[in-house]
Amino acid sequence: MTVSEAISEYLSYIESVRTLSANTVTACKNDLAQFSAMSFIGPERELSSLELEDLKQCVGLLSKKKRSAASINRFISSVRSLFAYCRKFGHLKINVALELRTVKNPKKLPRFMTSAEVDKLCREPEVNELLWEKRDKALFEMLYSSGCRVSEIASLTLDDFGSDFSSAIVTGKGSKDRRVYFEEDAQKALKAYLEDRQLRFGQKDTERHIFVNQRGGPLTTGGIRMIISRYSGSEGTKHHISPHAFRHTFATAMITNGADVRMVQEMLGHSSISTTQRYTHISTEKMIELYNKAHPHGGK
Repeated sequence: MTVSEAISEYLSYIESVRTLSANTVTACKNDLAQFSAMSFIGPERELSSLELEDLKQCVGLLSKKKRSAASINRFISSVRSLFAYCRKFGHLKINVALELRTVKNPKKLPRFMTSAEVDKLCREPEVNELLWEKRDKALFEMLYSSGCRVSEIASLTLDDFGSDFSSAIVTGKGSKDRRVYFEEDAQKALKAYLEDRQLRFGQKDTERHIFVNQRGGPLTTGGIRMIISRYSGSEGTKHHISPHAFRHTFATAMITNGADVRMVQEMLGHSSISTTQRYTHISTEKMIELYNKAHPHGGK
């Protein structure tokens, strides 16, 4: 079996049988396309002819191109998964990728906002009407209130909510459903937006998705990123953030204010408690940072 044939069969498997998310399949497809395109690999080479040194050479090439550790490790994971699949289904007698080690990934604290920063950003649509005031305020409040991923917010429909809009069911990674919650500010902003949306589109407003674009169609994840970029960029707060910063801010605030880490894990939809526990470290480091800034002998 050639490299090209193996990749094609594997991608079909993870998409149709394992039903992994579209984002995961796309990322894996891109990684394996890089793998196949490397001159010493090639799409027509027999997969069984590849040795561990070939795979290590791939990693070395990516390092020379100054790819991030996270990007290289994702590539390694995709290659490992391809070889594991081929070994499982008898296309390989030996899985040489088992010995392929990941590279050291320097730990970075997730970017999150202070309470003052998030309050300012949530007010920005009212004081700086760049796009659609009521929609954008509702979007920001709901992202901060729920800790949802941007894809989860984009896919929310009217059918996902209860009658009072205090909670909704979202489908996260691995097609797992969970309930997320919206506090009073988010509920108020959402209701005001839906009323404004009805006035804007009238009887033509049949779209079930909560967030829509200026033409009334579903707002995409790219559209949400653009909205946040406009309000947090040079036209707005001049403190650019990504949609994921709302999620980090939500998690950090919950942990800092005493929420049980397992409850936060459930709210965020993390499959591993270790992913959630990093926010306890963030809170500690932030406390130390604030202490050193505030204390007279903190080195100011």
